[in-house]
Amino acid sequence: MSLIRWDPFADVENLFNRMMPRMPRGPRLSVEDDGGVTFEWSPSADISETDKEYLVRADLPGLKKEEVKVTFADGVLTIQGERKQHKEQTTEKFHRVENSYGTFTRSFSLPDNITPDAIRCESKDGVLSVHIPKAEQKKPKEISIQ
Repeated sequence: MSLIRWDPFADVENLFNRMMPRMPRGPRLSVEDDGGVTFEWSPSADISETDKEYLVRADLPGLKKEEVKVTFADGVLTIQGERKQHKEQTTEKFHRVENSYGTFTRSFSLPDNITPDAIRCESKDGVLSVHIPKAEQKKPKEISIQ
């Protein structure tokens, strides 16, 4: 039997996330299994649909395409990567840092009417676009009555 760490605020956070889904997805505190605290962040994303495809656009400013990984498995599209903070030896003194850094993961459940082998990605001006083509709908076969 394994022990599971109880988080008394998990239900409150889940409720808040359901009631306020349009809040910006900025950094948030996360408690790790060893008791340490880290900041987590995730990029904002827009999902749209046309007659031919679904389109996921994720804001990833400052990231190169080599720093982002997109996978599709078991009906779930996952975007993950890491934004590293540039630490240089300078005499520069920061008064405020509002950008978020670290690893991120966003996952989206996709409908069944897609063509997984034709999913394609492109990155332009800090926006990752994932094109997910819809599968052709099979027309019902008309059967004549004899």
